[in-house]
Amino acid sequence: MSTLAFASLPAPVTLEGHGIRLIPLDTAHAAGLRAAAADGELWHLRVTSVPEPEQTDAYIDTALQGQAAGHMLPFTVTDAASGQILGTTRYHDIVPALARLEIGYTWYGLSRQRSHVNTACKLLLLEHAFQTLEAAVVGWRTDNYNIASQRAIERLGARRDGVIRHHALRRDGTVRDTVMYSLMAGEWPEVRAHLQYQLQRPRRRAAC
Repeated sequence: MSTLAFASLPAPVTLEGHGIRLIPLDTAHAAGLRAAAADGELWHLRVTSVPEPEQTDAYIDTALQGQAAGHMLPFTVTDAASGQILGTTRYHDIVPALARLEIGYTWYGLSRQRSHVNTACKLLLLEHAFQTLEAAVVGWRTDNYNIASQRAIERLGARRDGVIRHHALRRDGTVRDTVMYSLMAGEWPEVRAHLQYQLQRPRRRAAC
């Protein structure tokens, strides 16, 4: 019976394409992330993980601790041309023995939402996961009340696996149900073609 495993363990790397550059998260990015979160005051959204301005340093430290422990790989999302920080995303719940990881903790400034940024980021992350790391499956999870996030994940082509009830605390202390999604390696070629099409068709691009 064969054992699943990544071709190589997830490690800090820069991913670039479609006007977006994902760079390894660093403590030096705190000011840029605070500015991105202030674009829409995203920390007021109870169904997201966006840190309040004074909590940004701790947010980064927690992500880097997860990286050191081997179960997270956080990125800062930047505009490739200007270097402006747009938000952040990460691989998390990395399970090397199953060649499984999830994509999450994703957020962008309000002015970058509903632009090409999320599609570009997901394409870069999925290409690296499936084509370089040779993941068997990529997962997502989101709050049962975060309908916008659920729709965004479904637009990627991921399958809804189900709901884990009474699963995790929200920032306001209430307990959420968690909606789980996944994409298997065999489904990736069709999803890749779809994401590439989405990026090639005319759509609004936020000004840099």
